[in-house]
Amino acid sequence: MKRFRTLCKRMTILSMASMLSVSLAACVDSSSPQESASTTEDGKTVITMGRVTAANPKLPEGDTYENNAYTRLVDEKLDVKIVNQFEAEGEDYDRQVALAIASGELPDMMRVNSKEELKELVENDLIADLTDVYKERASDNIKEIYDSYGGRSLADATFDDRLMAIPATNGANAPNMVWIRQDWIDKLGLELDKDGDSLITLEELENTAKAFIENDPGASGNPVGIPFAHWLNAGDYGGSALTMSSVAGVFNAHPRHYIKDENGNITYGSTTEGTKKALGVLAELFDKGIIDPQFGTRTWDDIMALLTNGQTGIVTGPWHIPDWGLSAVREMDKNAEFVAYTLEGENGKANVFRENPTGSFIVVRKDYAHPELAIKILNLFYDELGNATDIETDYPEIAKYNELGVDGSTRPFNIEVYKSTSTLDDFSDLILPAVNGETSIEDITKAGIKNDAKTILEYIENPENAETSAWAKYHSRMKGIGLIEKLTTEDTFNWTTPVYYGTTATMEKKGANLLKLEEEDFIKIVTGTEPLDYFDKFVSKWKKQGGDEILAEIEAELAEQQ
Repeated sequence: MKRFRTLCKRMTILSMASMLSVSLAACVDSSSPQESASTTEDGKTVITMGRVTAANPKLPEGDTYENNAYTRLVDEKLDVKIVNQFEAEGEDYDRQVALAIASGELPDMMRVNSKEELKELVENDLIADLTDVYKERASDNIKEIYDSYGGRSLADATFDDRLMAIPATNGANAPNMVWIRQDWIDKLGLELDKDGDSLITLEELENTAKAFIENDPGASGNPVGIPFAHWLNAGDYGGSALTMSSVAGVFNAHPRHYIKDENGNITYGSTTEGTKKALGVLAELFDKGIIDPQFGTRTWDDIMALLTNGQTGIVTGPWHIPDWGLSAVREMDKNAEFVAYTLEGENGKANVFRENPTGSFIVVRKDYAHPELAIKILNLFYDELGNATDIETDYPEIAKYNELGVDGSTRPFNIEVYKSTSTLDDFSDLILPAVNGETSIEDITKAGIKNDAKTILEYIENPENAETSAWAKYHSRMKGIGLIEKLTTEDTFNWTTPVYYGTTATMEKKGANLLKLEEEDFIKIVTGTEPLDYFDKFVSKWKKQGGDEILAEIEAELAEQQ
């Protein structure tokens, strides 16, 4: 009840701030259930939903979030009418969810965006137990998708051995890559990766950067070294551009992640000896001028300008950085090409971390009469539709949506449910054979993947005159995912699985200050303002200012789950 009273208080403040007329005088609990599902005049079952929307969903004229090709498919296949209890985007949606939780007036189904909200719903007995309907109704393909995460994804939605939500999935991504201007390598006659394993050493990286600085292949007149963002680390793969993740991986260090050390104790990756070694390398490179001398002061736009101006030709980032970052370089220089490598670890491997297997959850109101419909919708969209062999014939409206680029938020469940290896599988099984002429592009049933393959071939056939979008697709898929495929096939990855992805009470209270401490102290070490041994003082401060509390809370929560 303590958590529930806290929630009521928090939601009262939210209500006043948003000027919404929601009565929170008495937060309802499970003893005051809503009425069960209603039906339409023609006997269709109604599902009320909370819907996460997008600013520009690209829906055809006349279609809405409540009435579109996807909701009409639910109507046709399941005899169900979807009625939106609320629609909102971003933080506005989160506020709507919080208000619904606090008042107890939940829609029949909705998405929640954090494990913390899911826990509140479970602890206050507001959502349905989906254990049995999942076991009985989920298709074999759906179960196979979740099984591909080794139980981690379903475990994230499980409390006291009961499945309380449908988790979205985050496919595996690895590694953080070093993207280098291939045209500059060729121009200077440099040789990288002599053994062809796609792993390069720190020494090779340093020598390449030094050659770029000394010879200015971009003819900028002011070449600089490797740029890094001042925050230096990211908690997820997608945000890892311009970070030190690749350098930390050399020492099997994983900053910003909670992991187990060699003794089995939970520790924070940013406080390990491996991270200290990585910072030491960066400090040496900064001192030699190999790292951008203005590191710590440049904005994201500043760094992008260095790339587009031809002042630097090396950045770190995820496999998809060509799609939204490096493509700006191609806009300025039609001859620009990049190649992707990863740094070789001390153990001869590419050391990588597993991402949070879940990002959000679909929950069902406790007293909703048909919780099995959530599983039926899951089967329909992520199995039947997802594996359709002739979408143009079987689902013409959906095929038209794919052509128009209609946003995925228009589906009833605005989540992704794919195998952990889906990105790699689509590349290896569909894109690569089509690009190599082993299969026909027309045989690819996934609309998005078919478009990727077509675009890549357009670039290969005429790289000089290809659109930048084709250049980007070629680089992100053939170079980026291609690197992942190669390292996977050759069993080069050494995986570390974080033990905790959530947010504890102390993280909520002190997390921002701890993160600021980390960023500022790391900058001091890299730039030489403080010596490497200052790292030990950072660790001590981090622990005293809340880190030890966080580690204790994580240990307690994990023990409770077991």
